[in-house]
Amino acid sequence: MTERGYKGEWIEVVTEDVLLPTGKKVTLDTVRHPGAAAIVPFETSDEILLIRQYRFATGGEIFEIPAGKRDAGEDPAVCAARELEEEVGRRAGRLEPLGAIWTAPGFTDEKIHLFAAFDLEVVPQRLEEDEVIEVLRVPLSRALEMVWNGEMIDAKSALGVIHAARLCGRLA
Repeated sequence: MTERGYKGEWIEVVTEDVLLPTGKKVTLDTVRHPGAAAIVPFETSDEILLIRQYRFATGGEIFEIPAGKRDAGEDPAVCAARELEEEVGRRAGRLEPLGAIWTAPGFTDEKIHLFAAFDLEVVPQRLEEDEVIEVLRVPLSRALEMVWNGEMIDAKSALGVIHAARLCGRLA
């Protein structure tokens, strides 16, 4: 049995009867999500762009890397490039994949693909009506401090910064 509980603009909540690998049958609720892409934009070899974004669900502003939802069938790199332009007003000359993460696999199938962006060009920022964003130029070492000291607790952003630092030889 599959029941659709809610279908929004870009998420759907379904209740399904599932057969576990143990042979036991259970009923599970799952939030279906098309996935997303997130980007660590390198303004220079030592500085990245972070955003301080208002997030209603968290009760205020949080530090993040630019990210956004994939359109149906959209390649993650295309999504990353689009979101970089929309949220911070930069076009990437080069995108490097950093891997992917499940956001909360206990209840959603959302997967976020992580990228580092280099050779940036300034383009017009195109925020959506629900986005309240301040772009911040931050040394990579400071962004890592923000992860370690709990200033940046958004999982995609923390992991993106860590993976980008490793890519650039700043972490073993």
